[in-house]
Amino acid sequence: MLLIFIRSAVPYRAWFECFNSDCKERYALTDIVYNCGKCGSLLQVVHDYDKIKETSGGHWMRLFDDRKRRNTWPYGSGVWKMKEWVCPAVDNDNIVSMYEGESNLFLAERLGKEIGVPDLWIKLCGNSHTGSFKDLGMTVLVSMVKQIISEGGDIRAVACASTGDTSAALAAYCAAAGIQSIVFLPKNKVSPEQLIQPIANGALVLALDTDFDGCMKIVQEVTSDSTIYLANSKNSLRIEGQKTVSMEIAQQFDWDIPDVIVIPGGNLGNVSALGKGFLLLEKVGIVSKRPRIVCAQAEMANPLYRYYKSGYTDYKPIQASPTFASAIQIGDPVSIDKAVSMLREFNGVVEHASEQELADACARGDRTGMYTCPHTGVALAALFKLVKRGEVEQGDRVVVISTAHGLKFSNFKLEYHKQALSHIKSHYANMPMELPADTDAVRKAIDERLSEKNQRPRAG
Repeated sequence: MLLIFIRSAVPYRAWFECFNSDCKERYALTDIVYNCGKCGSLLQVVHDYDKIKETSGGHWMRLFDDRKRRNTWPYGSGVWKMKEWVCPAVDNDNIVSMYEGESNLFLAERLGKEIGVPDLWIKLCGNSHTGSFKDLGMTVLVSMVKQIISEGGDIRAVACASTGDTSAALAAYCAAAGIQSIVFLPKNKVSPEQLIQPIANGALVLALDTDFDGCMKIVQEVTSDSTIYLANSKNSLRIEGQKTVSMEIAQQFDWDIPDVIVIPGGNLGNVSALGKGFLLLEKVGIVSKRPRIVCAQAEMANPLYRYYKSGYTDYKPIQASPTFASAIQIGDPVSIDKAVSMLREFNGVVEHASEQELADACARGDRTGMYTCPHTGVALAALFKLVKRGEVEQGDRVVVISTAHGLKFSNFKLEYHKQALSHIKSHYANMPMELPADTDAVRKAIDERLSEKNQRPRAG
């Protein structure tokens, strides 16, 4: 524990900086600001990388390995074990953490062999307190709000627009901190499991008769009142927590980097966060190679895919259509410029998936031991396409980011197996067999099903 104490005493610094390379205006992390006051561009969090690099990459690796899964506050968190690289401005007493992160990375051996990529791994970011990767960013944002309040800042509430997962994370972390949360949800467009989370955690829940983009427009207008703090990924504090996914993956591979990472994209903060984490590892000298980042979008909400196909020459926001992957049903993503910048850095690919493809991909993944949310289904469907086209090769080590737990979408999954999803053919349906309470009837049904399974061709 001596190593932890020594490194925590070093005065690391970070600040908001304009994303526009011609501007670079700076603001303190305790400032309530979301766009550059000089040019209007989005902000990013920038660290004193020279100070970070004064410590060797090997020393940082030993420090983070030493802190991993320990209970010395707050370093047992997968986010806060890397506090110096995430948000050094927050006092430990103001950190609001559920010991998020450290989610499992498992070898999806059976599915990998089926598709011809045996080195396939799934990063289960949904195995977190509120069931999604959004916890990683929200611990940082709410901790900073608590820090601002402790310094005399006047913040009455923290607000977000959401398609479900962001609202759950915000409500939980604010409840733990004793801060009021306000969530703007598109009415009747989130799952019951997602709706109940902010309700249970005491949020002021506003169900608006619009889509996510409409909610996002209104929450930005409401948070022009500086006493209501904006919690969407437009606030780049969230990105600082989410970038730890990259660093955690590297640590789980003994500080090695996979060849390809596939991640679902909606508002696109996660894409920029993923790249930012890998670039920091590179700056410190821990890694020397970059993965290829694949952003997967639902075909019904694919503005980045269309922009990518134009060679990034003709971006147009779209009206997103309803998709089973509701958390990424976004037609005008706030972080589009940041995401494109990272995709260029990482030789990135953008692919999309139809509703049929994502539904079947979910079920196919589940058949091999997963329990996938529809957004992970989008990522898997995109991977299947890339493998089929030869853009992902047999020898590649591939990681798919699973962004939320499948239990948040139980009705979607059940309706698939009941073959009740509109316009979807359930190729992997598996409903219970209803039988009389008779041993002979049960034995007969078992024999018939096992015989049928043995005759069935293997999935290709």
